[in-house]
Amino acid sequence: MNLALIFLGFFLLVIGGEFIVRSSVALSLRFNISKFVIGMTVVSFATSLPELIVSINAAINGSPSIAVNNVVGSNIANIGLVLALIAILTDISVDDKFFKRDWSWMFFLSIIVCLFMVQDNLLDGFEGLLLIIFLLSFIYNVLKKSDSIESYNDIDDKLKLTSNFKILIWLIISSLTLYFGAEFLVGGAVKFAKQINISEAVISVTLVAIGTSIPELAASLVAIAKNEKGISVGNLIGSNIFNIGSVLGITAIIKDIPIAQEIIQRDILWMLVFVIIIMVLSALPEKNKISKYKGIIMLIGYFVFIFQAFA
Repeated sequence: MNLALIFLGFFLLVIGGEFIVRSSVALSLRFNISKFVIGMTVVSFATSLPELIVSINAAINGSPSIAVNNVVGSNIANIGLVLALIAILTDISVDDKFFKRDWSWMFFLSIIVCLFMVQDNLLDGFEGLLLIIFLLSFIYNVLKKSDSIESYNDIDDKLKLTSNFKILIWLIISSLTLYFGAEFLVGGAVKFAKQINISEAVISVTLVAIGTSIPELAASLVAIAKNEKGISVGNLIGSNIFNIGSVLGITAIIKDIPIAQEIIQRDILWMLVFVIIIMVLSALPEKNKISKYKGIIMLIGYFVFIFQAFA
């Protein structure tokens, strides 16, 4: 029964993630906001909503380890699972902005949140506010230095023609599915962890994290099927940045999050390892390209992470 709740939560989060992106982009296009701005703000935040809702739900209901490990595990899954699978299916190009902007910000925020946690085993409201300020600084930096030619080709112009009634229906569907998806996923994960005598931290960094990363994977697979060129390593890195800045930031402001020692000693270190791995692989021979063998390396690393989490 608990596993059924977990998988139902996964399913609802996928539906909710899809409809929140559609409705957000449709609204933005109706206000004539540029594709680049939509891609860097609206889409990035919308795809982080499953993580945000799951984390807030967990923190309010007394399971803060799920809140933190959901983000840490999701960031690991975005690189080790989602990006790896995409690279295995199709080569991913890496442009210079990845090295100068995207990776640098992700590394900076990863180090900052790590220091916040290690300092006193707590992520409090002030630290959450700082994370949000850093995220806003990243968005400002991206928009200020963006090239007018730069665009997000995977944003469908047809969404501009969507009626207000349909957008309203999409928002209602996404709100309900995200809410109940988070409820079922968190509730099922907590009960399942107790049932098999595994800590909430382990379940959240694996099952829950994979569940909240499914929308990114599904969107990427659809883009591959449509032969779209909008897939880039920067998109997933941007999602990781938003996960730290908005999800942990907002959750910590709502409620202080105590950090379990195992998160600091194991999971945070793995997140930093994957941050470094993606940089190294992008700079290796066949520079500016993440090819199939690099994807296999990342996927193997992810399986090692999952194995040691349950060991």
